[in-house]
Parts: sequence; C-alpha cells; structure tokens
Amino acid sequence: MAKITVVQTGSPIRRKNDQRATLVGLGLNRIGRKSVLDDNPSVRGMIAKVQHLVAIEG
Repeated sequence: MAKITVVQTGSPIRRKNDQRATLVGLGLNRIGRKSVLDDNPSVRGMIAKVQHLVAIEG
C-alpha cells in the first residue's frame, strides 16, 4: 500500500474539538510533527478536514 507523509503546519488553538480530534487521529499534536500513513480514502478525508493545518510531503 502507498504511504503518505503529513506534516502539521498550524496550531489547533481556537479550533473546534472535532478538528483537534482529527489531528490526534492522524498522529499529530505539535507543529512540525510528521506522520507516515497509508494512502486510503479515510486518511484522505481526515486530511481534507484539516487541510488548513497540515501539509503533505512528497
């Protein structure tokens, strides 16, 4: 299965609780932290929900 690397670029301060929970679900909780995940539709949906807080690396 293909992998995708997600990096947190924004702070969850003043964000809704569901967005904070999505970051935790992605394995992120600090700016600059990276997480390598399987590239599947559920992970893509989570990334889309917090796209303003994360970036995808090559």
